Amino acid sequence: MKISKSRIIKNQVFKGLLVLSALLVILPLILVFIFLLQKGSTSISLDFFLNDPKPVGEVGGGMRHAILGTLIMVSIGSLIAVPVGTLCGVYLSEYGKGKIATSLRFTIDLLTGVPSIVVGIFSYLIFVVSFKSFSALAGAFALSIIILPIVTRTTEEILKLIPRHVREAGLALGLPRWRVIYNIILKGSRNSLMTGVILAISRAAGETAPLLFTAFGSMYMSYNVAGPMASLPVQIYNYAISPYKEWQQQAWAGSFTLIIIVLGLNLSAKFLFNSKKLKKFFARKS
Repeated sequence: MKISKSRIIKNQVFKGLLVLSALLVILPLILVFIFLLQKGSTSISLDFFLNDPKPVGEVGGGMRHAILGTLIMVSIGSLIAVPVGTLCGVYLSEYGKGKIATSLRFTIDLLTGVPSIVVGIFSYLIFVVSFKSFSALAGAFALSIIILPIVTRTTEEILKLIPRHVREAGLALGLPRWRVIYNIILKGSRNSLMTGVILAISRAAGETAPLLFTAFGSMYMSYNVAGPMASLPVQIYNYAISPYKEWQQQAWAGSFTLIIIVLGLNLSAKFLFNSKKLKKFFARKS
């Protein structure tokens, strides 16, 4: 059957609009990356990663304290949120019926949409006001609130994708339900679950507002989690609003470093999600 010329034109126009829309989505990221590459890469050196800031007027210095501070707080926040979020996701996927599950889903959805500055103020009232001191622990707690709903939701959705017959096969062999969940469901989907965890961590790593109210920041390296601690987003903010050109240039370098970290985490998540191990695992089970 011969297709009319008008239909071919309409199809090409529609296809062109879709391609244009895709490019408009990708373009901002490319422009941001190129801009930060031009502005920040000139200040990136080994000295930037190995040294703490220097006083105004002195050349050099780095953000070692801020990078390590971010790593410490994100790690503590992840240790709090990832186990709890994973268990909540398992509960919602495997046992999620009734009023408790409905209330939990509603709460998780609310937490996902709460602005990070509200999380920061809440953590400030809970920790900083109560203990009368800014601290890395307060910052980690704030980040855990951001990580928790993402891990919970991704865990639930990933486990729901697993075919029902996989669970039934395990139960038919006489395995208790908890063993089916642990040995078959969770172990088989660990790559995909790690994807959700990495995406949640990458979201938390770039947050500034919660840490301004909790960890506050520091110009020195500190491993004391009970006191103020530097973080990369807050350090970038402080340097960016300063009147000193040296610090402003350091802010560009810090921004470039942060986007590389976030992109690296997202690419790692993409790699894990596209892994064929999950498909092979369930192919054997079926």
